[in-house]
Amino acid sequence: MLLEDPGEGQGSGAHMISTARVPADKPVRIAFSLDNASDDTPPEDAIPLVFPELDQQLQPLPPCHDSLESMQVFKQHCQIAEEYNEVKKEIALLEERKKELIAKLDQAEKEKGDAAQLAREFEVLMEENRALKLAQSQCVEQLEKLRIQYQKRQGSS
Repeated sequence: MLLEDPGEGQGSGAHMISTARVPADKPVRIAFSLDNASDDTPPEDAIPLVFPELDQQLQPLPPCHDSLESMQVFKQHCQIAEEYNEVKKEIALLEERKKELIAKLDQAEKEKGDAAQLAREFEVLMEENRALKLAQSQCVEQLEKLRIQYQKRQGSS
């Protein structure tokens, strides 16, 4: 984390703290003012949300600017809050991946069940085909016998 000098680019006496571990496209900046004279300053009990996605009770409390230890604790709390956010994001991604894998597994099980059903149907059809071929060959034999008998009758008459 970087604590900027209140004199650098800040004529109002505001201090800026930015975190070093935040992605470049989403910088986190924490601003607070030592000058409470303006009318648009929120009341002291209204703590600005440093990390809006965190629950209120997990928000880092503003440090006491006169205490180096308070500033260090605040910085550490901000780092922990960042890590917490990263872990929450990773958990959300992993849960989404879990849902995708469960859906794939369900689809594979359905396809496996479909394949088993098709295999059973195939076996039934193969048995029916075998039975029909046997019946056909028996009919061909019987027809041939009938032709022979018919020819014998024709020949004897």
